[in-house]
Amino acid sequence: MANRTEVRISGFGGQGIVLAGVILARAAAIYNETEATQTHSHGAESRGGACVSDVVLSPERIDYPMCLKPDVLVCMSPESATRYVPLMKDGGILVVDEDLVPEVPAGKYGQVLKVPATRVAREDLNKRVVANVVMLGALVGIDPVVTKEAMEKAVLDSTPAGTEELNMEALRRGFALGQAARA
Repeated sequence: MANRTEVRISGFGGQGIVLAGVILARAAAIYNETEATQTHSHGAESRGGACVSDVVLSPERIDYPMCLKPDVLVCMSPESATRYVPLMKDGGILVVDEDLVPEVPAGKYGQVLKVPATRVAREDLNKRVVANVVMLGALVGIDPVVTKEAMEKAVLDSTPAGTEELNMEALRRGFALGQAARA
């Protein structure tokens, strides 16, 4: 990992964007022994408004907890792609949910990886609600900002009792999607 890695997860309220950021930060800080911060913001609406979760990872103490220029940007809505792509680090990695972000805005990203996270959650797992976990798995499959094992432990710690099997399957599907997108 570079000295500081910034990951921004974005979409709209109701997609589990904040939880995804919390899980990623937990995986890094608790199970990967990496310094991590997580901040988020969202619109006043409880569902449907803009939502963003910033995670900063570093092997050293973090002096500023928010993303300045994300190295990795995850977009789960077209509005988030339009808003945040221009703010990415030049050469960064853009990961989009291909069914929710059909057109990728122009930007100075190094690569764009399209992942059908919501489709897999809805059609394969019959639970659209785990699309955020599918996307987290894809993120780690694409760019291992934390280890797969750390992410598995953080998902188990952060999701409701009784959903462990579903969330672990969502994570596994995401890992496979991320590795396939990277290839």
